[in-house]
Amino acid sequence: MFFSSNIKFLRKRRGRTQDDVAVTLTMKRSTLSGYENNIAQPGFETLIAFSKYYNVAIDTLIRVDLVKIPESQLRQLERGYDVFLKGSNLRILTTTVGSDNEDNIELVSEKAKAGYTSGFADPEYISILPTFRLPFLSRQKKYRTFQINGDSMLPIPHGSWVTGVFIQDWTTLRDRDAYIILTMEEGIVFKVVENRIKTEGKLVLHSLNPLYEPYDINTRDIREIWQFVHYISPKIPENLNSENYHLVETVKQLRNDIQAIQTRLNI
Repeated sequence: MFFSSNIKFLRKRRGRTQDDVAVTLTMKRSTLSGYENNIAQPGFETLIAFSKYYNVAIDTLIRVDLVKIPESQLRQLERGYDVFLKGSNLRILTTTVGSDNEDNIELVSEKAKAGYTSGFADPEYISILPTFRLPFLSRQKKYRTFQINGDSMLPIPHGSWVTGVFIQDWTTLRDRDAYIILTMEEGIVFKVVENRIKTEGKLVLHSLNPLYEPYDINTRDIREIWQFVHYISPKIPENLNSENYHLVETVKQLRNDIQAIQTRLNI
């Protein structure tokens, strides 16, 4: 239970005195002091009052230690974005900050991917990742950069560094946008998304390279989602001319024909 420390933290963060808050919530200052020092326990009506005053859901006030939340997520809460209010789970992101208390961009290389799958929520693991800053990105959001491999997202080349912004509410994912997704089975994947969470509880993942077929993934197998922002690569993207596209379509047709034959033969 973090209610007492949270309301004290939020009050001080906003530069308000106990008298200020007590007057607004029509309670005695000594009563507020009791709540902040965990001497008294609030009733349901009081919890609602604090929730409305700070624009933070009751579940968040009680269950989440706001002192440990990164600055970028605190700003989202202060702007009224609290996924508990939308009936979802608050996803607390493990992150690093610089000496100025601003979020870093952590770099997850191809070699680090295996460790990231199990250590994404471990502060010690995240703290050892290389970090950097990009001055043209918003300081109000949280970013992370991942190295991709393979050719499924061509023309984005193999080995590119793909940066994404952290997504808390997965129901807001937009069809045909690209996302970096941490899954429990496949690790980190970079795909174009078709959002079927509300209707079927899943995402359909598409590759930019038409040689790769789309596939489904259930939300229970997902741990993090980052929306694509940009990529960095020393390679010039390949020019997929009409001849390349014709070859791709031919290969796809051959694969479909083989699958059809296998189905008829019950292979």
